[in-house]
Amino acid sequence: MNFRNQAEPRVLGFMIAPMVDILLVILVFFIVTWNFALAENELDVRVPSATKANEPQPYVGQVVINVKADGAIVVNRQTKSPAELLDQLKQLAQLYPDQAVIVRGDEAVDYKHIVEVLDICRQADIWNVAFATGRVEQ
Repeated sequence: MNFRNQAEPRVLGFMIAPMVDILLVILVFFIVTWNFALAENELDVRVPSATKANEPQPYVGQVVINVKADGAIVVNRQTKSPAELLDQLKQLAQLYPDQAVIVRGDEAVDYKHIVEVLDICRQADIWNVAFATGRVEQ
């Protein structure tokens, strides 16, 4: 004779606490990533100022090409050669044909370096190019 009570298997319900923990971690990850994506401006590039400069709000996914005073090209905080920049822009143009590019040239850079970047953009079929300027405080 078996007088033991058989325990019925318990069905565990939906565990809300681990789900909230996971969602909070994902939220923090996206907020931090979004802030880094917006801060693409090189700190040692001083753009020329204009009295009627319009400072648009940065958005995620914008491409900013920084041209330093010595002519070095920096994209995503990495120094690129002209060939590397061309390859990167060609891949970008294939994915997003209307992708905008912002060129931030240092105020002391030779004009030939800016023209070189514009030529690379044209070779990669990037037609939407803007120039960054600073605002003159009056």
